[in-house]
Amino acid sequence: MTRREIDVSATTLPQVRRLHDRPVVEAGSVPGYGAIFNAGLLFHEGKYHLFARGVREGYRRNDGTGPRFLDYISDVLVLTSNDGRDYRFEYVLARAGEGDVHCYEDPRVQKVPHDGEDRFVMTYTSLPHEDGRPWRIGAHRLVWREGRFHLDESTGRLLGPSDVANKDAIVFSLSDGRVAMIHRIHPDMQLAVFDDLEHLWHAGPEYWDPYMSDLESHTLMRPTPGALGIGAGAPPVPTDEGLLLFFHERRADGAYTANLALLDPDTGRLVSRLDQPLLEPELHWEREGDVDNVVFVQGAHREDDTIYLTYGAADRCVGVATAQVSRLVDALSNAA
Repeated sequence: MTRREIDVSATTLPQVRRLHDRPVVEAGSVPGYGAIFNAGLLFHEGKYHLFARGVREGYRRNDGTGPRFLDYISDVLVLTSNDGRDYRFEYVLARAGEGDVHCYEDPRVQKVPHDGEDRFVMTYTSLPHEDGRPWRIGAHRLVWREGRFHLDESTGRLLGPSDVANKDAIVFSLSDGRVAMIHRIHPDMQLAVFDDLEHLWHAGPEYWDPYMSDLESHTLMRPTPGALGIGAGAPPVPTDEGLLLFFHERRADGAYTANLALLDPDTGRLVSRLDQPLLEPELHWEREGDVDNVVFVQGAHREDDTIYLTYGAADRCVGVATAQVSRLVDALSNAA
């Protein structure tokens, strides 16, 4: 398969439909937490399991230099729904500061086959304890037991090259059983491929040093001209035509949009990409919040011809939307 750029000015964008005109998870809806947003998703045992970034109450804006907020610590909260519309809080999956993770941000949860069975893998952005250290990709394996997910503390890892700012990681299997990881070393998205999940988990300098010395060859996608950055969103969704990758882009005006590309299931490389967003900040709770003008897609679940999407809105809450697989694939497959 070869890469094709689609001129969407000459075609019809596939419709993405918001299921609500309000968030499905509101800020302040869980006791002890303010903003609840940027949620990964897993459909498991007949329920939607939302893995959301919950910021503990008490944070405040910084009127001086430095970070945007002070006392800003986030945990991973799990909320569930039977229908994907009404969610209820269940439990705190991962609490920052209790292990080696100072702060959990933007969790994605994916099923990755290994040794004949599916393993649950949660990737997230791990903030450092010390000022001046870069953020890194954190990862834990999850265990399903007694009707809920549990964090396997012994499996905690920092993935990727050391001392390099790196985030927005998603992990998935290629058609031959190898494991791929899409990640973001600013401002581009890169693709790393491993023999299996264990290879990814234990890859050290022997893998990452040559990788970094030839980073250009591992670049998967770059921002569109004028945009500030790009990063993976939800784990790829398999279709007969390839893997649908929902990702985010930060435009020159600072707004975050939800976007779409098609990947080769054999290699993980780019086949085609829409050059216009699927979803932009439009509703007031997407345009106004802790960070204005943000839709940040992180979860995707396919059922027949429908894809269910979860996204963070304005760094405050969670929204949901749906799209038709057939329309998405058609838009990616038809050149201008």
